[in-house]
Amino acid sequence: MIAVIDYDAGNIKSVEKALQFLKQEAVVTRDEKEILKADGVILPGVGAFGDACARLKKYGLVSVIHKAVNEERKPFLGICLGLQLLFEGSEESGGVEGLSLLKGRILRIPEETALPVPHIGWNSLRFPRKSRLFQGIHEDAYVYFVHSFYLKAEEEAVVAARTEYGVSIDAAVEKENLFACQFHPEKSSTVGLSILGNFCGLCAH
Repeated sequence: MIAVIDYDAGNIKSVEKALQFLKQEAVVTRDEKEILKADGVILPGVGAFGDACARLKKYGLVSVIHKAVNEERKPFLGICLGLQLLFEGSEESGGVEGLSLLKGRILRIPEETALPVPHIGWNSLRFPRKSRLFQGIHEDAYVYFVHSFYLKAEEEAVVAARTEYGVSIDAAVEKENLFACQFHPEKSSTVGLSILGNFCGLCAH
């Protein structure tokens, strides 16, 4: 069973539907017991960094997430805003601390790139190293992005995929049992479903 964390963020239903399409049992929940008994956990989301951090605190989910990742060592996948929340903070919400499960900052896409912000659309991925999340996915595969802020990871070794949008964007990370994508695999056609399928496969072990 995959627990999809419900903290009143957008895009949770589409993640649940994608998991159901993959014939995975999915439960949308903020209940600690449900999350900690799951085989894997997904933190999806669309919205503002500061608001999301406040809701995670409101629902008592910060300690639950840390427990799932660090103590239970469950496969954990952040999607879009869910990726950003795993890091230390964001230019979108100065002074608001993220979950700090990984080191790095979330930066605003520079307007001087002359590309539209938010970045909405399909971009290709490059893989700086082998990754369990992208097993079987070919270089330059296209996935769907919707974001105005991007990750600059502090540790090069955790970067699993990059894309270019005026700047080099760390599009996915992987470290031990922790995975995250800035793009939306649940909206990225067969490529995205394959990525989600790879994550679900890791949850089954």
